[in-house]
Amino acid sequence: MGPFVILGIVIVAVLLLIISNIHVVPQAQAYVIERLGSYYTTWHTGLHVKMPFLDRIRQKINMMEQVADYPPQPVITKDNVRMQIDTVVFYQITDCKLFTYGHSHPMVAIENLTATTLRNIIGELELDSTLTSRDIINTKMRAILDEATDPWGIKVTRVELKNIIPPKEIQDAMEKQMKAERERRESILKAEGEKNSAILVAQGKKESMILEAEAKKQAEILKAEAMSAAKVKEAEGEAEAILKIQEATAAGIRMINEANPSDAVVKIKSLEAFIEAAKGPANKIIIPSEIQGIAGLATGIIEANKK
Repeated sequence: MGPFVILGIVIVAVLLLIISNIHVVPQAQAYVIERLGSYYTTWHTGLHVKMPFLDRIRQKINMMEQVADYPPQPVITKDNVRMQIDTVVFYQITDCKLFTYGHSHPMVAIENLTATTLRNIIGELELDSTLTSRDIINTKMRAILDEATDPWGIKVTRVELKNIIPPKEIQDAMEKQMKAERERRESILKAEGEKNSAILVAQGKKESMILEAEAKKQAEILKAEAMSAAKVKEAEGEAEAILKIQEATAAGIRMINEANPSDAVVKIKSLEAFIEAAKGPANKIIIPSEIQGIAGLATGIIEANKK
């Protein structure tokens, strides 16, 4: 084997060694680096080169917010009611060095601390308060856990009581109570519905009566207006007839005046009018004194005709 071959092998080995010590840290992660067994630095997102044989990656840490879901824990309330409560803890690693060297098993420690804190808080509350004070319990647990995990480089962002499981007999009593409450609400809603329905029916009847009265009123008004119009027309007709009669009478008088009738003609016309008026069986005729000489008048007319 020649010297060039050996040199080539050495170069390839060096390149492989360098390449094997090049690392790319992805987003939202961090690498804790030790040099000669001691903490050296923390790599964050980007390209990094590790010293061969001197440096090593101690731990790869996820920097995103994470969740730890713990199984139900037995607790006892202040009024000696035993129940099961399971919790969910949201946390985020804020200091990689403290998280790596602050505790050998930080997640196990958080689980035990959560169970202990939960028992202490629930032990100060009665059953009813436990069931209705989730927000208060969550706030207290978060404050206690966040303070306890701060030396481990962990920040507890939120704690939630996932389930509260009381004993079977209490569950049955709660179900009966909820059923009674639902029935009470249904009764109230039914009564409200019937009340609203009765109000709507009454309003409908009232509106119907109002509309009917309005219709009758309008009909009466229209009827009165029609009768008034008919009377006006009738009066106008009578007035027109009277006017025609008056006009005819005036025309007759004018014609008579123009004809200049003699006294004999006037007396004859008067006699014809009395004769016409005496035709009725119930009419009584009183002859005026001016017509008492009717015989003489007739004789005069006959003589006039002969001439």
